[in-house]
Amino acid sequence: MQLFPCPFCGPRSESEFHFGGDAGNHRPEGFRDATDGVWAAYLYERHNRRGAASEIWMHMACGEVFRMERDTVNHRVAQSVALGKGGGNDGMAH
Repeated sequence: MQLFPCPFCGPRSESEFHFGGDAGNHRPEGFRDATDGVWAAYLYERHNRRGAASEIWMHMACGEVFRMERDTVNHRVAQSVALGKGGGNDGMAH
């Protein structure tokens, strides 16, 4: 079992968290004018980086959403930051 650090509750089992996607994956502007290809890219195409990644996660127990910096190879978490408190809200899909 891996422990993820919730910035609100502290270390918790990974089973309590839900992956929200890559930080910085912004919803297309003018969505009514967006093509099917633009929407498909937004919804399904992922960077799938090897190594350092910045991701959005939700802790299902407290309902808070935050940004986690982690390594996708060795699964080490560098930090977790509450959005809006130094973590910015740039990772949230609008």
